[in-house]
Amino acid sequence: MKTATEKILNIMLVLTWIAFIGLMVEAGIILVSYVITCIKPEITKNLYLGAELSKLMQLGFWNYSIKVYFMFSLLGMKAFIAFLVIKTLSKVNLANPFTANVSQRIALIGYVLLATWFVSLLNHIHANWLLKQMGQPEVDYAAVEFLFIAGLVFIISQIFKRGVELQAENELTV
Repeated sequence: MKTATEKILNIMLVLTWIAFIGLMVEAGIILVSYVITCIKPEITKNLYLGAELSKLMQLGFWNYSIKVYFMFSLLGMKAFIAFLVIKTLSKVNLANPFTANVSQRIALIGYVLLATWFVSLLNHIHANWLLKQMGQPEVDYAAVEFLFIAGLVFIISQIFKRGVELQAENELTV
């Protein structure tokens, strides 16, 4: 019979798979839309999820390409984080949860979250520059949530690291 924790972890694993697949599909749609708009630029008026990037295309193809690159990169990084969570949840053994592998994966998730924050910050800087070029007011958004979550995940990874050390010490004393 499974414990409540095992059930919750299995539910989280299924939800993470759904998020991973959704993020990969969305990233693929962005990439396919970009390729199609390279062939037929007039399609930029009606992109996926109603994204209207025709004004951006008028500013220049490179600005449009950079914006799409940021959109694709952020979705790809989020999907990679979901993939790492899937790998971590798949490796967790509740009888012996503190393993070096799990600790390393949690630390890697923190580093990828930090990199996602940085890419999101670059996207914000580029977007504000574009808004300034188009004569529109700048938007205040710094993607602080990625930085905050990266800090939390880093703290959890340090707790897991210490748990691995304690578990190794206990195995040596028995």
